[in-house]
Amino acid sequence: QVQLVESGGGLVQAGGSLRLSCAASGSIFSFNVMGWYRQAPGKQRELVATITVHGSTNYADSVKGRFIISRDNAKNTVYLQMNSLKLEDTAVYYCSLRDLTNYWGQGTQVTVSS
Repeated sequence: QVQLVESGGGLVQAGGSLRLSCAASGSIFSFNVMGWYRQAPGKQRELVATITVHGSTNYADSVKGRFIISRDNAKNTVYLQMNSLKLEDTAVYYCSLRDLTNYWGQGTQVTVSS
């Protein structure tokens, strides 16, 4: 079983920055993809960014140039640096780890205010 624990969410003004962290523990296959998804009220969960164990990244168009995903393989931790935050970035952000199974964190709220 794999556990994902997120931290770093909160309230920030538009234009500000936040950094999310997600630490994974348990039986994790070395070949995995970690990432962040988000779900705004009344909307479906959507991809934000993913990163492979080798550092290959993928971003949603809406966050390209503003968000940076990174990971520390030794710590099984993934980060999401969010810059130039917009009102529409408000959502619950979920950490994901996919090896043979897809695991999810409990979610952390990010609220961007005007």
